[in-house]
Amino acid sequence: MTETILTPEAPSATKPGTGPDIIPGSNTRKVFVKTYGCQMNVYDSERMGDALSRDGYETVDSVEAADLVLINTCHIREKAAEKVYSQLGRLAKLKRQRNAEGGDLMVAVAGCVAQAEGREIIRRAPVVDVVIGPQTYHRLPEALARARNGEQIVETDFPAEDKFDGLPNAPEKAIRARGVAAFLTVQEGCDKFCTFCVVPYTRGAEVSRPVGRIIEEAVRLADAGVREITLLGQNVNAWHGKAEDGREWGLGELIRRLATIDGIDRIRYTTSHPRDMDEALIEAHRDLPELMPYLHLPVQSGSDRILKAMNRRHTAEDYLRLVERIRAARPDIALSGDFIVGFPGETDADFEDTMALIREVNYAAAFSFKYSIRPGTPGADMEDQVDEAVKSDRLTRLQDLLAEQTRAFGRECVGKVVDLLLEKPGRNTGQLIGRSPWLQPVIIDAMAGEIGDIVRVRITQPGTGSLFAEVVE
Repeated sequence: MTETILTPEAPSATKPGTGPDIIPGSNTRKVFVKTYGCQMNVYDSERMGDALSRDGYETVDSVEAADLVLINTCHIREKAAEKVYSQLGRLAKLKRQRNAEGGDLMVAVAGCVAQAEGREIIRRAPVVDVVIGPQTYHRLPEALARARNGEQIVETDFPAEDKFDGLPNAPEKAIRARGVAAFLTVQEGCDKFCTFCVVPYTRGAEVSRPVGRIIEEAVRLADAGVREITLLGQNVNAWHGKAEDGREWGLGELIRRLATIDGIDRIRYTTSHPRDMDEALIEAHRDLPELMPYLHLPVQSGSDRILKAMNRRHTAEDYLRLVERIRAARPDIALSGDFIVGFPGETDADFEDTMALIREVNYAAAFSFKYSIRPGTPGADMEDQVDEAVKSDRLTRLQDLLAEQTRAFGRECVGKVVDLLLEKPGRNTGQLIGRSPWLQPVIIDAMAGEIGDIVRVRITQPGTGSLFAEVVE
């Protein structure tokens, strides 16, 4: 879970017909945003915050201070919807108390749970004023205006118009407040239909943003002081679009263009699918110092039988040979992955195939989960569901192996000289935290430079979940 407090900006008057006019600095509405889940949800929350600020809202860091509570939800993990309903129950008490005191509190639910549950959310939790899915965020101010007039709004269709066309650009002040590293969505949706996953049903089909819009947003980010961008997509390396030269570009060509933008010094992307990792993208890793040597490449299982049941449409051998090609192009690249244990029908032998793949690849980091039934997916109806105790035992063993590989990678970094982007103050006075090329947090003396600087450092020792470094004179 990630909690995102969106950065306030100066309020502006609302458009006619969208609720009472708001005079800047007077009776400004206040919004609290809570974001669960992936980086794309964080990005979406920021963009919704930009839209709300144009509609007269400023953000606050507590529910109690808010006139509007916006919950941006994730539906990937088990019982995600129930956690949302539990939170809505607490908000219902606050809303009743606020109304009894003569005040007003609005509640909106966004994200993938909103898309999956739709009107059921309002039926089960009448406290909710607006339910809005990921493809209709540009309609949020209008939906809130209608809700203020007494309607309960459900916006969960997949409109023909591009939501990014309707979302306002973030002002420079807001971008600067978010830091020197930023997310930039280039692709949404999924056409892969893995049998364990709800994303195709909650985010829709794969859609690529146009090259021009991506470049325009990247330039704005750079002008506001952003030095590192992470390109986002459910299948980010499936991105494609007609470019300035009239050709159809893939992600590799797009990254080459982004690397020419003055001020953008580091580029990352996530999340990838092995089937969309083409030669142009691998060559970009080989050729571009701006493209960081870190790749999140989920495989989910090392068993061909389970991969087929998951509808991954690649084999373990396909994945391993792809890793070989990537490492041949960029020998210093670090890999992370995703793993699901206990998928329906997984045997001890299937699990051991996954452990063998992990040993062969040797990951720098990874995310791993027990399989959980997602209603509406093919996996939910499969026979041979694995016992929870078996899942737990396998997950413990798998995570122990992955944790040791992560620790070993940290130890291998000691003595290396790398460029470090200084991102924020450290937990202790006199420290700064930056990100290594391999995405690890690195702690260094605050005398190393200013936030936003890229400094040359030597890794001196590994810590728990981070590294320590010293400046190279």
